[in-house]
Amino acid sequence: MNHIRTTPPRPVDVTAVFPQLAPLARPAIRLHPRPGAPSPHDSSVGGPLLWPTDEPWPHCHDESHGPVADEWHEGPIAMVPVAQLYVRDVPLLRAPGQADVLQVLWCPFEHEPDYKPPTALFWRTAAEVTDVLAAPPEPAAVEYDGYEPEPCTVAPERITEYPNPLDLDRELRQQLEGVRSWQAPGADDVCALAPNDSYGNDLSMAPGWKVGGWPPWGLTDPIARFCTVCGAGMSPLLTIASHEWDGSGHSWVPYEDQSLPLDKPDVANPPRVHISRTNNLQLYVCPESPDHPHTSLIQ
Repeated sequence: MNHIRTTPPRPVDVTAVFPQLAPLARPAIRLHPRPGAPSPHDSSVGGPLLWPTDEPWPHCHDESHGPVADEWHEGPIAMVPVAQLYVRDVPLLRAPGQADVLQVLWCPFEHEPDYKPPTALFWRTAAEVTDVLAAPPEPAAVEYDGYEPEPCTVAPERITEYPNPLDLDRELRQQLEGVRSWQAPGADDVCALAPNDSYGNDLSMAPGWKVGGWPPWGLTDPIARFCTVCGAGMSPLLTIASHEWDGSGHSWVPYEDQSLPLDKPDVANPPRVHISRTNNLQLYVCPESPDHPHTSLIQ
């Protein structure tokens, strides 16, 4: 990590207007990936992994990678590093045992039936890796460049999030949509003019790469995720994003980036990742055991 990013305070303290939201607050850590030259000993997006030389590199063994792909390739495909996060940098991570590094990889092709890249998670203990793989295999083909992240350093920043409007009960959602509800101390004119939009865009969930927090629903209504082994409700682990801000979310732009041309796509997407072109891929894990399979969802 060699940069700092600071999210501005929210335009209004939403819990001052709606105290019933306070118990629904969740911590999240924005990662703020920015172009850099991370090493295997750093937290990163798209950077080199602390991968032991004596451990096989993961491959996707789907029989064919297509037909939705721009390129057709038969046979295994080397998986691509997506993120490496050290617990020292991202303390929200619940590491199993003595592990202190989370590594995320994916196949650089969208797979049916959900048309998303299959992901693999690995936990390891950094001190146990003495010989690091210097030249991991590269995929023989990729569906498009958006599935090969540009190497980025990260600047983890802890924030507080509140639920997507779709995660709220009907009564509270109706209150958020009412102009009169916002005519209270602490509410500003923007909230009064477009209360529901202001809550969804500026006061609830942060856009971009993050650990924890609330799910960014939009493509679908909320979908409960349950562990296929024990049935426990699964928890959001990591949001992999196609942009850190968009035209409706400039209030989330860190102070350090506000002088940039914010509407240029590459500025808002330093890793140049595109999930199904412009969406998010959210990874969920079982809170009962890290050995249980994770799952993912595009939103």
